[in-house]
Amino acid sequence: MESPHEISRKYSAASKPLGEYSTLMVVFSVLSALFALLLKASGRSFPDRVPLSDVLLLGVASHKISRLLAKDKVTSPLRAPFTRYEEPAGPAEVEEEPRGRGLQRTVGEMISCPYCLDVWVAAALSAGLVVLPRPMRFVCTVFSAVALSDFLQGAYARDLGSK
Repeated sequence: MESPHEISRKYSAASKPLGEYSTLMVVFSVLSALFALLLKASGRSFPDRVPLSDVLLLGVASHKISRLLAKDKVTSPLRAPFTRYEEPAGPAEVEEEPRGRGLQRTVGEMISCPYCLDVWVAAALSAGLVVLPRPMRFVCTVFSAVALSDFLQGAYARDLGSK
């Protein structure tokens, strides 16, 4: 059987932290299983289906929260232990690079990437929707409204720039 180092070396010529990625996948899986067990222990269950309106609300809110956590200037202190500031990246956003080695770097990759954060945020919002549907719909509505506002701000700025 190949060692993890050999597998990583054969996977890509560039160094890829497959072990650390595996650790993050295990953490996500354990948290998901723990949520399911706690939900069952509380006597609750997952819904049979989720209305399309909730899927859309969760999707837009997940997008905005992931972008806010990964790129917003104001949330830089959350990322600072794992990333290094590079440059501005658009309205109220920054570009950062992961820093350090091992798990520190891997967490830096994840928290500076809105696409990488989406699954974690969507899972957390979905879990919240199962446990506390009314407050979670309100939270998702707020962040969905902010995403819509961002889109309109960008369209307005582009329109002014074309005149």
